[in-house]
Amino acid sequence: GSQRNTHIGLYDLQTKQNEHLYTFEKDLHIISCSVNNERTLLAVSFHQYTEDETASQLLQSVSKYLTLLIEIHPINNVRVLKAVDSCVRVQFLYPVEDRNASTESHLLLVSEDKYIEQFDIRVVAEEEHKVVIQKSGQLPRAKVADDLVWAQWDMMEQRLFYIVPKESKSTLRCVQFYPGENFNAILESHLDISVNDTQLKLVNFGYDYCQDQDVASKSVNLQVFTSKAGGLCVCCSLASDTPDEVMYSIYFLHKGYNKTFTVSLERTESHQLKEVAFMNLDYYVAAYLPGQFLHLLNIQHPDLLCHSLFLTGEDARIDMLQNCSIRSPLVSRVLDCEAGSLYAVSISDSTLLQLLQKSKQDSERLAALHCALLYFQHTEDLEMQIIRWISESLSTCHSFDPIQEFIIASLYCRMCPETQNLDKLLPYTSLLDWIGVVPGVICATDIISLPVLEFQNSKGFWEKLSSNLESVKYAEPHLHYHNNVLRREWRNLSEEVIGLLFCSFVDFCLFTKQREERRTTAYLRNIFENAKKYVLVSIVFTLSYFARLVPLFEEEDYQQQLLMGLMVAQLKDHLMRHLQYVGKKKIDQIVLDYVANLLNLIHRIMKEVWRRYQLHSCVFCFDERGSAGEFAVFHIMSRILEAANSMCMPLPPGFHTLHLGLGVRCLPLHTLLHYIDIGLLQLTETCVRKLLKDLDDTEQNEKLKFSIIMRLPEALGQKVRQFWNHPINANLVARKYVKLLLENLGNRQCTRSIPERFSVPVDFLPLNCLMSMLTEIENQGVHPYEKQDHVNASFVEEVALKHTMTLLGFKYS
Repeated sequence: GSQRNTHIGLYDLQTKQNEHLYTFEKDLHIISCSVNNERTLLAVSFHQYTEDETASQLLQSVSKYLTLLIEIHPINNVRVLKAVDSCVRVQFLYPVEDRNASTESHLLLVSEDKYIEQFDIRVVAEEEHKVVIQKSGQLPRAKVADDLVWAQWDMMEQRLFYIVPKESKSTLRCVQFYPGENFNAILESHLDISVNDTQLKLVNFGYDYCQDQDVASKSVNLQVFTSKAGGLCVCCSLASDTPDEVMYSIYFLHKGYNKTFTVSLERTESHQLKEVAFMNLDYYVAAYLPGQFLHLLNIQHPDLLCHSLFLTGEDARIDMLQNCSIRSPLVSRVLDCEAGSLYAVSISDSTLLQLLQKSKQDSERLAALHCALLYFQHTEDLEMQIIRWISESLSTCHSFDPIQEFIIASLYCRMCPETQNLDKLLPYTSLLDWIGVVPGVICATDIISLPVLEFQNSKGFWEKLSSNLESVKYAEPHLHYHNNVLRREWRNLSEEVIGLLFCSFVDFCLFTKQREERRTTAYLRNIFENAKKYVLVSIVFTLSYFARLVPLFEEEDYQQQLLMGLMVAQLKDHLMRHLQYVGKKKIDQIVLDYVANLLNLIHRIMKEVWRRYQLHSCVFCFDERGSAGEFAVFHIMSRILEAANSMCMPLPPGFHTLHLGLGVRCLPLHTLLHYIDIGLLQLTETCVRKLLKDLDDTEQNEKLKFSIIMRLPEALGQKVRQFWNHPINANLVARKYVKLLLENLGNRQCTRSIPERFSVPVDFLPLNCLMSMLTEIENQGVHPYEKQDHVNASFVEEVALKHTMTLLGFKYS
């Protein structure tokens, strides 16, 4: 104040005003102050004398530092808590969020003599919510920690982290303060960190610039960060022997290892080099050296370096934070200690997308993709822009498939928040390892001992951390669902039933009953029950989730149904082994949601690509060649198919039909047939039937149709040949009919040698003999084409005569 008084106020974030708490009629050097939850008590620690006081006063036998407890509502008594020559920090506990009246407050006193104690302050309520300290002599107190060299206060979760040095290693401990209960020591972890024990280093206990700068020069730069997903990280800046290098370590205690990073600096002016600053962004920890680099480390998945984003140059600049004197007292908050300003820090989605689009390194692309999906929780506009980037970058990503990463990471981010521990069972990436490097960064990984937890019935962070540690004990990577078993089972099953995939679903199920000697009936029944649910999910998905922009046909794809049945069965088994407490009904719903989200993501990619190239829903016709946009969409669909096959994942119904239709429109005949032969294009009944019916029989179209007919599986060929009224097709049908009749004849004998009547009088004896035999077989009830009555002996005779006359060059009438 103007009269050199010292005023203490509390800033209100909503009103942007200071609430006055107390005034000292003296210019004091206050070191620390804290107000209780009800704003009735104030604790203050200050230096007894100011700089302008005389030396004679300093020589008086009075303590150098004073700690007071003051009644401020109403302003009344002042009680001395400490009068010592060592600095003291004060911090009231806030065990409850609301400000209901309480009869007791708890205060922590942190002394630079390396101990922390708790005072219990009982108050007596008076009128109008006024309270006074209960006059009961000395305040009860208890020792919380002793012999510590470093401490950090977590104000939001009411946790105290501190380090006690022990020989060559240090021990990190944590004390949790609960509402209405005493504090509990809840965590202990041994760290290979050399902490200077000459002076106590405090984090988040207020900030005294002169004193903290002096301590910082003598102590290690260390901070502990927690995340709501149960992550616990210790960030430490290390000394380096090389002047143009910076070293820092991140101890991922919830994973059981630490990573030490050595970064080569671009500019090495000694007067600018300072220690690395750390920031807590919840899902990420940021290591920041202004003017040099910004390293965003993925807390949930730190095992692969490519899931963390390392930026240099202009990309690494954080607005308004151009010095290293910063602290992160809260999640996504940064305190600039020199400027005395507190900032909200967040990752910019637009900048992240720009980085994704302009980056030339696969490691940056992969890290930016995962950061966007994990940090922004799949907003629709963000997904649209990511899909647009994917469609433009399919040929530029060499070490990973962007479609696979988008689908798997998006499924992980959508599904895991709904069920506890599901994040440890579902895959989050398609990469098993990463052999690439980040330019200028060397990373060394060391296994560390897991922290020891001691708590009972604790919810929230400690329960999630305990679950993470249990996963590490059981080798977490092996807990994630993997498609190796599914791929092997799918390959074995599809080899046996591939010829029946185009029959009716009833016939398909009947076929499986003949395989009981090799497989249990219950297993197959389970697969096809799952397939039925898949069909229902597919129908709901195609009809209601998206507008019908993309012309996906509502057809039964038995091959995809079989794959989906296998996938659902194995995913259920995997979840049942690790989520028994959830219940079968809940797991069934999780798996169905997983299927629905999978189909939605694939359709979402197709929808955005369809919209980008301005295609219409009526492109599925064959009377003209495809446009450049259609060819681009065909290429993207081919990459989607490749990604799905690699992950052994099903596709939406109608995908193969649309893909084949675009292929017919866009590809030359030899390329089209090559793609069919290698399996990139799959022949479907819907597309082949439309192709045979819509195209006229020009020479080029005949060649196309005949090539397609010859490549059809037997079951599908029998169903679609009837839609092509052409002599070549009739000849194929007749030959097939004769072959099947003779094969089904077996040991039966014909009783009549001459038929009663032919459709056309013929004197050619071999043909007469053949017709007689076929007619006799038909009369005995052996008929392979019961559903196609127009195929019989008379049809065979007519086709034979037409074919013979054509070969002889005569006109048949």
